[in-house]
Amino acid sequence: MRPVIASPKTRGFFNLLQLCLVAGGLFVAALPAAAAEGEGTLPLMFDARERLSRPDLSTLVRVRILTSIDFPPFNFADQTGRLSGFNVDLAREICTELKIEAKCQIQALPFGELEKALESGAGEAAMAGIAVTAERRNRFAFSRPYLGVPARFARNLSARIGGDTAAALAGRPVGVVRGTAHELMLKAFFPKVAATPFDNADAMLEALKAGKVDAVFSDGLRLPFWVAGETSARCCALFDGPYLSQKFLGEGLAIMLRRGDPVLGQALDQALGVLSRNGRLQDIYLRYFPNGLY
Repeated sequence: MRPVIASPKTRGFFNLLQLCLVAGGLFVAALPAAAAEGEGTLPLMFDARERLSRPDLSTLVRVRILTSIDFPPFNFADQTGRLSGFNVDLAREICTELKIEAKCQIQALPFGELEKALESGAGEAAMAGIAVTAERRNRFAFSRPYLGVPARFARNLSARIGGDTAAALAGRPVGVVRGTAHELMLKAFFPKVAATPFDNADAMLEALKAGKVDAVFSDGLRLPFWVAGETSARCCALFDGPYLSQKFLGEGLAIMLRRGDPVLGQALDQALGVLSRNGRLQDIYLRYFPNGLY
């Protein structure tokens, strides 16, 4: 999976438990597995009281939103070849909200070509799970984040874990993929667990299924699908969390734009704010993440 990440929630705020861990000034937020408004609620990334003004878009000739087809369920080609996915549906909803459907075009390119295409003027924006980095901020503009993928624990149901929080994993073997942000985050925020590194996610999950580790710590995108899927054979369940850290997991999913186009950037932020408050962002989220990331 691409190195994106952060988090959001619609239809009101929910109570979140914040753990301030003084480890180099880093911060991790632990969100209750079942939010006050129900399982699967999307965290709100926009202040519910904030009202952004919508700029005049009448001079826009077209808005080409670039994506790729290799990042399901965010963007992919369905069985008929039609572009689909969370990012694609959100892009269409943004165009509808801004009343520029006739000017909107969603185009798919190989992921590795998106940045060059945007810089060359072959598109006005890109929505494809591109990580927001300092280097990219020097070359591109970004909308506000609209979604992030938190880190999650998953546990083997046969393991005798005396508690329902991460504290109960102290001294127990917890699998993590070697050399990843999740390994660094696990060691920084949960130093009492017995971090057990694996070369890849498949090996880590097989070890969890076989009971060779009591739990794993990985991205909150893959784990819910794996836990609920046939491959896991119902061996395991999500455990505690989710956990968010901008230091380790980044700012979140955002729309990347060419520099020098503040009007479009302002319009996208305004549309995202409206969609997050009126529940449409939540609806799209549940369409592609029925098991929830949070």
